[in-house]
Amino acid sequence: MTNTDIILITLGVLLAGNIIALVYSWLVLYTDVFKKYRLQEKPYKPGIFFQRLPLILLNLAILAVITAVSMYFFADIIFETSIPVWWLIPVQVTFIFVIDDAWFYFAHRLMHENKFLLRKIHSIHHQAITPFPLEYIYVHPLEWMIGSVGSFLGIGALLLIMPVNFYAFLVYGVIRNLHEVEIHSDLRSPISKYIPFLNPTENHDLHHSKVKGNYASMFTIWDRVFGTVLKKD
Repeated sequence: MTNTDIILITLGVLLAGNIIALVYSWLVLYTDVFKKYRLQEKPYKPGIFFQRLPLILLNLAILAVITAVSMYFFADIIFETSIPVWWLIPVQVTFIFVIDDAWFYFAHRLMHENKFLLRKIHSIHHQAITPFPLEYIYVHPLEWMIGSVGSFLGIGALLLIMPVNFYAFLVYGVIRNLHEVEIHSDLRSPISKYIPFLNPTENHDLHHSKVKGNYASMFTIWDRVFGTVLKKD
């Protein structure tokens, strides 16, 4: 598998995930399909989808370019592309997630506790008090870049132990993207009931409504350990 193949596959997965987010957002905003599952009663602002779309598209375009350039120069150094043994993908995905989510927790918490970062960068994302799925990427470009450092740290740490399997990377990317879409959906989700320590949509939705606490993205463990769990009134 060449670097070009890796670029095309990765960008294809990125595109597919965000098409899902686009359709999901449209259904949430403009139909009653998921209305009974909403967490907040506050209605969405009319026209909010098209107001948010320019920054969302800008971020996705920047992400695609950075991804393609990074893969072009480093994919053959980072990834091995053989079909792995059955246990390798869950092991590598979990390893990357633990490091990535730890980084996200502390970076996200800093953006709330540092008044400059909150006012100049993170406040853009918190315009979404009642978020819809695509608003996971409605952020200042620097914010998602800072957040993505966790992925590089996880992959880099894994490389110190073993080669990173490209298919494990894809699975990680798909889960990471879809989880961000889900926790910004403002909809109840039963998935977290079946996966230990998985952060439910309810936690992140409460974070958006209160603009504090529940700083982790994937796992509840970080907020529990550091005392930042936000209780619903």
